[in-house]
Amino acid sequence: MTHIDEIGNYCLGLAFCFSLAQAGFVLAGRGRGGIARYAEGASLAAALAIALSFAILIFAFVRSDFSVVNVYEHSHTDKPLLYKISGAWGSHEGSMLLWCTILLVYGAAITVKGRHLPESLKLKALGVQGLLGAAFVGFTLFSSNPLGRLEDAPLQGQSLNPALQDPALAFHPPMLYLGYVGMSVVFSFAVAALIEGRLDRAWARWIRPWVLLAWSCLTVGITLGAFWAYYELGWGGWWAWDPVENASFMPWLAATALLHSAIVMEKRDSLKAWTVFLGLLAFTFSMMGAFLVRSGLLTSVHAFAVDPQRGILLAAILLITAGSGFALFALRAPTLAPGGLFAPVSREATLVLNNLLISAALCSVFLGTLYPILMQALFDKTMSVGAPYYLLVFGPIMIAALLIVPISGLMSWKRGDLKGVMQRLAVAFGVSVLAAAIGLLFHKGPTVLSSVEFFVGLLVGFWLIFGSFKLLAERIDFNWKAMPNWRRLVGLPLATWGMILAHIGLGVFVLGAVTETHQKLSVMQSVSPGDTLHLGRYDMTFTGLYTQPGANYDAQGGVFDIASNGRKVCEARPQRRFYPASNQVQSKVALCFTPLDDLYVVMAEPQLQPDGKASWQVRFFYNPWVRLIFFGPLLMALGGLLSLCDRRLRLGIAQRADKAVKG
Repeated sequence: MTHIDEIGNYCLGLAFCFSLAQAGFVLAGRGRGGIARYAEGASLAAALAIALSFAILIFAFVRSDFSVVNVYEHSHTDKPLLYKISGAWGSHEGSMLLWCTILLVYGAAITVKGRHLPESLKLKALGVQGLLGAAFVGFTLFSSNPLGRLEDAPLQGQSLNPALQDPALAFHPPMLYLGYVGMSVVFSFAVAALIEGRLDRAWARWIRPWVLLAWSCLTVGITLGAFWAYYELGWGGWWAWDPVENASFMPWLAATALLHSAIVMEKRDSLKAWTVFLGLLAFTFSMMGAFLVRSGLLTSVHAFAVDPQRGILLAAILLITAGSGFALFALRAPTLAPGGLFAPVSREATLVLNNLLISAALCSVFLGTLYPILMQALFDKTMSVGAPYYLLVFGPIMIAALLIVPISGLMSWKRGDLKGVMQRLAVAFGVSVLAAAIGLLFHKGPTVLSSVEFFVGLLVGFWLIFGSFKLLAERIDFNWKAMPNWRRLVGLPLATWGMILAHIGLGVFVLGAVTETHQKLSVMQSVSPGDTLHLGRYDMTFTGLYTQPGANYDAQGGVFDIASNGRKVCEARPQRRFYPASNQVQSKVALCFTPLDDLYVVMAEPQLQPDGKASWQVRFFYNPWVRLIFFGPLLMALGGLLSLCDRRLRLGIAQRADKAVKG
């Protein structure tokens, strides 16, 4: 009798065969109709097969089928349902199947949503997507199969790492992969356009929705990961410039530059070579991220510990895929027409400058991430690159890039008036300086440099926000007649709303990051019941202990009353959770929420004092404006999705662009 997990394996094999067929049909028909059209059906069949395989893996986790190796190693009967499901992508093998599922579903979306595309471009893109699918599904099938079976099924599993049993992390990989793999569509369209030798404004319009979708999902995925690191790992921070964190940040930077470059290409038929290059680069960095976390080169809480042999296979896929794309680009780039011209002072010029600065920032992150790895591999020299490097190199570049954003929004296409734009932004800049100066009054930095950094950071954040409001006021031709303003406000295109909201969200994030970094307070002390910790204006008293059984753990924690100026603010209950299935102990942070700030408490293992009393090491943090760090990127992602919903930028191809190609 065939086991359902074996059906999942058959489906995985079918997905590999259909992906090969998808690419083969396009090659056989040279991407121009006839037999090449069968690639559309193959893409749908491949997506269906891989979706069934992934659904069967999830089903195996839900019913605790420990005859499947992956389920045995990463699940347990006592786990809550959410973590049984998320366990399906909580390992290297399961996450690769998720990657492949999203990749093939995107390929099917090209077929379904590309009805108005030129047939030859669409078929060539499907062919490239089929090759990508065959490469990654083949890797998963033959070297990282998550549906491998055990001859004798154990009665119980080994459970999932307790640190991964968290709601934010349950949704973090799917959102991250929707962003990572979404860039594969742009990669496929870029290669298809290079093969055809035709890049125009319509092509830029066709890829922009895919970039928006991938960028929005990647933004949410990174934010969920940062939030998980903040309240689950117990170190009090949200971003450590960990190489695996950087591996997700680099494709985001590349996608941000690509999005702005595609706008210039669509509006002015310029930057063709640069836009295609960024399209290739964004997916290359996505693949590099997949390689780094699975190659064994990195030691990180985020990384999958796998054998180097599989890392070599992933490196081969990365080198062949990226190498082929960039080699084709090198051959075709000299033949690309330069497109529309523009003056040194224009919206195009500001977007190009912003693009170059983002690219320079991307290079700084790339160097900081890869340099220690290369030093270790080539010279067996262990070193680390931490926050001081990124603040010194990445920070100034990004500040310059962000300062340009409000100016770019008000600049005219083709030829602009810089003096006039600065005059129109004078009030916004003045208000930003005033707000930053008021914020500086509350700063208690240890050095003058710290105060300058804090002031500049606040200025940039407020500048982005007030500059965006100025752009909104000009778009609706604001005056004090309320009803006409309201009609113009409602009538603004969703793409405009999306751009403004994304820039406001970026400003909100900058304010949160700068304030939390420079105003943060912390104290660490061994305490016993009855002791009090003092931090700024807060007093935290240890009032007692408690125990609490969980779904698959036993918890012991402390009760802490936090007061400010004699008035109780909240009661914090940090925990130490013991997970019997994996015999592991995990700290659980207690967060006291205020509208913008967090009071953050972590409790360590008990220690016996010489007098026989037990004490606990407790860390108490005051994190001001930390809510903005996570709220800002969500506003940015919402802005991207609003732009995506604009009737002119749906995932299908706009009729107007189609007519432009036919004309």
